[in-house]
Amino acid sequence: MKVIKSAEFEDTIKDGVTLVDFFADWCGPCKMLAPVLEDVSLQYPDIKFVKVNVDENMDLAERFGIMSIPTVYLFKDGEVIAKTGGYQDPTGICRFIDDALKV
Repeated sequence: MKVIKSAEFEDTIKDGVTLVDFFADWCGPCKMLAPVLEDVSLQYPDIKFVKVNVDENMDLAERFGIMSIPTVYLFKDGEVIAKTGGYQDPTGICRFIDDALKV
């Protein structure tokens, strides 16, 4: 998954569906979630999967009110359509995406 910075954020989320994983390098549950998102991304080729390090992009963490990590946001054409927090297994992440997109 590509790690993006604040400068790339708007361009990344503006078109289509984008899943953003807000994480930190020191976060244990974030490290557990990373391979889950990598695997799930293969099931959703039409969705962009990216990561934002909250320690390096505090402006985005503040903008989206990230109080705990990992926090996952789903955007469609630049608008937030869903969010969830904490570690989830592949089934949980797929359910989160499917429910948000009403698949």
